[in-house]
Amino acid sequence: MEKCTWKATLLPGKKAEYIRRHDALWPEMAETLRQAGIRNYTIWCCGDELFGYYECERGAAYAARVQAESPVVARWNEYMRDVMRMEFDPHTGTAVALEPVFAFRVDEEDGPCS
Repeated sequence: MEKCTWKATLLPGKKAEYIRRHDALWPEMAETLRQAGIRNYTIWCCGDELFGYYECERGAAYAARVQAESPVVARWNEYMRDVMRMEFDPHTGTAVALEPVFAFRVDEEDGPCS
């Protein structure tokens, strides 16, 4: 399972609206994410910065292609334009991925506190 990450910037005073819109995620948007093989999707906020993480059960390239070709995702991106700014990768049509620079993995046999 591949991991994907992105970042974006909230516009001033728009955090509550950003959260409200995600609390009311369109069913067709959720279905598009499922079709893209996206699982375990979480978004964090730090000040005005947003950081997203999700896992791609069918690979990052497949997830990117489904999102880039989806009219639902295009509508969602337009809907969110007045609350956030996100840079898009011209090659994939999706958010610019963050570069992984550190990973800590726990051997399941040892557990996290061994």
